[in-house]
Amino acid sequence: MDAAWRAGLLGDRSGRIGGRVSPALVRQAKARTGLSGDSELIAFALASLALDDRFAETFGAVRGRVDPDLDLGF
Repeated sequence: MDAAWRAGLLGDRSGRIGGRVSPALVRQAKARTGLSGDSELIAFALASLALDDRFAETFGAVRGRVDPDLDLGF
């Protein structure tokens, strides 16, 4: 969420979104994130998508290889 704030994605809260979702999905998402409010859960979910680092796409592009000169710390 800090990255979303720095990117200017969370300042204005005048937008509104609505939809029907499974209560079980909402309960599980709140349990996994530790969030309690619907609005903060939606903001977290949208920020996660907006700031996606494309790890899987990038990892696939390099075919799972790691630069042999990369210091992995062990």
